Amino acid sequence: MRYKIVLNTLGNLLFYLGLSMVFPLLYAIYYKEPTIKAFILSLIITVIAGVLLRKFFPSSEPIGIKEGLAIATLGWILAAGFGTLPFLFSGTFSNFVDAYFESMSGFTTTGASVLVPIEGNPLSILFWRDFIQWLGGMGIIVLVVALLPTLGVGGMQLFKSEVPGPEPDRLKPQIRETARLLWLVYLIISALQVGLLYFTGMPLFEALTHMFGSMATGGFSPRGLSVAAYNNPIFELIIMIFMFIAGTNFTLNYKVLHGDIKSLIKDQEFLFYAGVILISILAITTQLFYYVYHSIFTALRYASFQVVSIVTTTGFVTADYDTWPAFSQSILLILMFIGGCAGSTGGAIKNIRILLFLKQSRREFHRMIHPQSVTPIRLGNKVVSEEVMHSVTSFFFLYIIIFIICTFIMTLLGLDIVSAMSSVAATLGNVGPGLGMVGPSQNYAFLPPLGKIVLTICMLLGRLEIYRVLVLVVPEFWRK
Repeated sequence: MRYKIVLNTLGNLLFYLGLSMVFPLLYAIYYKEPTIKAFILSLIITVIAGVLLRKFFPSSEPIGIKEGLAIATLGWILAAGFGTLPFLFSGTFSNFVDAYFESMSGFTTTGASVLVPIEGNPLSILFWRDFIQWLGGMGIIVLVVALLPTLGVGGMQLFKSEVPGPEPDRLKPQIRETARLLWLVYLIISALQVGLLYFTGMPLFEALTHMFGSMATGGFSPRGLSVAAYNNPIFELIIMIFMFIAGTNFTLNYKVLHGDIKSLIKDQEFLFYAGVILISILAITTQLFYYVYHSIFTALRYASFQVVSIVTTTGFVTADYDTWPAFSQSILLILMFIGGCAGSTGGAIKNIRILLFLKQSRREFHRMIHPQSVTPIRLGNKVVSEEVMHSVTSFFFLYIIIFIICTFIMTLLGLDIVSAMSSVAATLGNVGPGLGMVGPSQNYAFLPPLGKIVLTICMLLGRLEIYRVLVLVVPEFWRK
């Protein structure tokens, strides 16, 4: 492990993170809020920390596999740590555990909150709370790759360490150009959503913050009742469309922006993703129509929004689905595990892994009938390597094992089984709200400090897809 490279890159990350605090600071200055000093102090501390790391650990060596993994994980831990400063200095939270929970939830685009109440807080704090989601959506490490000119081939190690999915796509030969294009697509779609929300009647500040939550699939809202506070079908439709887009692989979004709409039809993961959403909407709509709303349009409206919100791991709410029948709740719980597409801002296991796992299961049935046959697994026209299939299977079982262990811990802390299971599923999958005591009308503030720490770890594990975090606790990883 070459520590200088790691610390130098982390210094760059903190430097840019500190500069990003200018945006909420401008809000604080414009509205003459008492948080001005908090943001100035946070900005200075974060920038100075970044500059000192760059100064005392200069390095121009290429980043290797170990360094890329260390930078990715430590970068998120540090970003969440320094992201707590505005919360602490402003008095938004009185203790570090709550502030770190909220910050990690934002950066990992989880959307699980311990902030009570939400309304009444300074706009600059609410802006920062939502803005860190947007930064974490496309990825703070990917942003560093896009900005730094000196990474060279080592940038690919950083890119692979953070972009979710079995195999990240490259849009250009140079990984820095790929990172820039992904961020450009992210910016363009984000601007489009803000414009649509603003011109259909949503105030600019709330249009911005809901865009941050939608595009990052984070789910933080400046309103305590989330999107339900507006009771506006137009707002819901716009947000739902952009949540769906954010849950799609951004490589596909790039191709669509360039006029290649056929790429959607050719992509098996996208078709699976759209199919899961459609089937879930139809199933929940049918039950809600017969047992809850007795209006097909009302049932379709709420079912559609919640299905898209949960499967993309956004977590926005338009209805208290904790009061829905058990069948509908079960579907939503399953969707918390499935998540968005690889290369999207969505979390959880990812559709491509579920699809490959199903293909693997089908192949095993085929082998039982035809034991001598050689049946490769294909995704479109490509044959999926056995190495990738082994990685997918291992990830799936490790995900379930961590889910079981953390659920057991949460039950020991006093949560009922439904609340314990959904709290872990919602944080490990970066969804946000769960069921029961952590349902859409509740939050995570009541949890004891240990429970918040466990779920904070779940958020990090989910965002960096487990292996990239756990590898840091292996002693061999740190040896030269």
